[in-house]
Amino acid sequence: MIISRTPFRLSLVGGGSDLREYYRTRPGAVVSMAINRHMYVTVNRRFDDSIRVSYTKTQIANHVDDLEHGLIREALKRTGITRGVEVTTIADLPAGIGLGSSSTLTVGVLNALYAHKGVYATPEKLARTACEIEIDVLKRPIGKQDQYIAAHGAFQHIRFNSNGTVTVEPIICRPQSRQRLIDSLLLFYTGINRGAGSVLSEVRKNIQSVPAAAETLDKLVQLVEELLAMLLRGDLSGIGGLLDRSWVLKRGMGSRVSNGTLDRLYRLALKAGAKGGKVSGAGGGGCLLLYVERGAQRSVRTAMQRRGLKEIRFDVDPDGSKIIFAG
Repeated sequence: MIISRTPFRLSLVGGGSDLREYYRTRPGAVVSMAINRHMYVTVNRRFDDSIRVSYTKTQIANHVDDLEHGLIREALKRTGITRGVEVTTIADLPAGIGLGSSSTLTVGVLNALYAHKGVYATPEKLARTACEIEIDVLKRPIGKQDQYIAAHGAFQHIRFNSNGTVTVEPIICRPQSRQRLIDSLLLFYTGINRGAGSVLSEVRKNIQSVPAAAETLDKLVQLVEELLAMLLRGDLSGIGGLLDRSWVLKRGMGSRVSNGTLDRLYRLALKAGAKGGKVSGAGGGGCLLLYVERGAQRSVRTAMQRRGLKEIRFDVDPDGSKIIFAG
């Protein structure tokens, strides 16, 4: 049996610039972190040649092409495992909450399947192959940041180059500054579950047809550089305001990025003492990420809890996708 463990992620700024429609004409960039909430994938040999896949439902098939779960089906085909295997997934968090669950699953399944074959796959290979499956084969309207942060882990500056390559560089800052940042970030699940596809489809169309959309992403990429400079200086005083500016820009990228409920929750958080924040992932629902200095955290937590929001505690996962059991 093989078990892989792959982290979910939080994107701080730059999201949207990892879409092909943007980075093919100008480089994109994000600051993203892997968090210590995980997707677990087990792969085991079956006694016969059938394939058993278990996630929120269970399916047994005699042929890989008959599998309903597209990500798992294509990962099996890509790794050349087409019979006699069982694949199961278990996650710490539900899908559709803006923390990169689909790409986390794809990377984790690939890692476990390669290990099942006795093959070591580098983080670059896992991320690149996951992008090919999701974007090129299954035609999902997503970007590349989720796959790369899931595979590499840690706290990263990820750049999306116009030739299609991706550069992953660790964030350079003092350990104390990084810990202060983590300690100042609060994450709340809004209870609004959504698929990223409809949100990102509109954003992709706007990038191509509305000049202001690409210009907005230019500004978001510039905020990446501002955030990196703040972290390098060890001056975190402006990060809340930077996240707020980022969210205001991102809301203008499409009509589905935010809604009345999310806007009200965000205003409530600011009134309770948050300095800034954003809705995680593509938007439209999921989680609310807030920058809150220590003295205001009790007030913000109380305000969010009164609205029924569940807090997700987290820290940075330094490892990325890894094999935690092979036996």
